[in-house]
Amino acid sequence: MAIPLLDNDVLRTFVAISECGTFTGAAKVVHRTPSALSMQIKQLEQNLGKCLFIREPRQVRLTAEGEALLDYSRRLLRLNEEAVQYFLSPTLEGKVGIGTSDDVGTRILPEVLAQFARSYPAVLVNVVVGSSKQNLARLDAGELDMALVTVADQVRDIRGEVVHEEPLVWAGGEGASAFLRTPLPIAVAHEGCSWRRMTLRALDRAGKPYRIAYTCEHCSGQEAAMLADLAVAPFPKSLVRPPLKEVASQDLPEIGSYQLALVRRGSNPLNDALALHVKGAFRGLQQ
Repeated sequence: MAIPLLDNDVLRTFVAISECGTFTGAAKVVHRTPSALSMQIKQLEQNLGKCLFIREPRQVRLTAEGEALLDYSRRLLRLNEEAVQYFLSPTLEGKVGIGTSDDVGTRILPEVLAQFARSYPAVLVNVVVGSSKQNLARLDAGELDMALVTVADQVRDIRGEVVHEEPLVWAGGEGASAFLRTPLPIAVAHEGCSWRRMTLRALDRAGKPYRIAYTCEHCSGQEAAMLADLAVAPFPKSLVRPPLKEVASQDLPEIGSYQLALVRRGSNPLNDALALHVKGAFRGLQQ
């Protein structure tokens, strides 16, 4: 028996319903009637032989099979978009420079650059890793075309376009006890770092005694301090992975959320194409 193919239009409908929680809300997103969406999902469930949604009076919830399909659907839709873009995008050649911090540069940008290279193989991307302050200076000096910069939550006049936001949490090594010490030993970047300012402000407001036990501009250095149980550190929640763990303690104050902004020196086909890939990567993280 032939394996049924998944239609992208139906997958968009499925993702919209999953994210909205109702057929009515999803109908507005995909510009169709709720009854048309219901027929699409019914046919999809018949094709797969699985129930994808639990229907409740005012909302729908994904079943375990629906959760699995949601992940596949998002990946298939992103891949389809990438494939179409490869053939329809104008041929680009040249060089574009982007500045980033090491946490973004080592964890998020590699996949972005791989996708970008497949779409625009004739474009050379120059990545410069440094602090937000350094990269903004390079941008203003004309050495970079764009930069991803960290913005603290108290900043109201944000330069550039916000592409990502998430909370900073306390992190330490698994089985570590540094968070129990007084004063609290912390690992932070050097003066000028938004994470550092947010962390020290939170500790000062809470009246929590602390000492800066370790300073390093790179997340890998802070990770080393945490794994050696020398200190705890403020870390984006999404980056706390084994052998690190989030430290949950009533004695530690909430730090708040930080933002990443994409600051561009100008608009041209090269810059626009790379910026589109970068923003798409962060949208994927938030889904």
